[in-house]
Amino acid sequence: MALSYEFLIERADQAATEASGAKLDNVRDRALRSEKAWRAMADQLREVTEGRERSRLERLATSPSPA
Repeated sequence: MALSYEFLIERADQAATEASGAKLDNVRDRALRSEKAWRAMADQLREVTEGRERSRLERLATSPSPA
């Protein structure tokens, strides 16, 4: 299953909501760690996607045009 940026951000937001409503410190800490991990995955996915698009555009720009 391919993860989308939107899915990852939704999970991060869900973890943040869980953290804000947690009464126990360990539950809040776990949710905050989860949020941090989901956001890191979302950022990494965005960077990879942007890099792929830059590479694609560079290839298009340097490829010879058909006559």
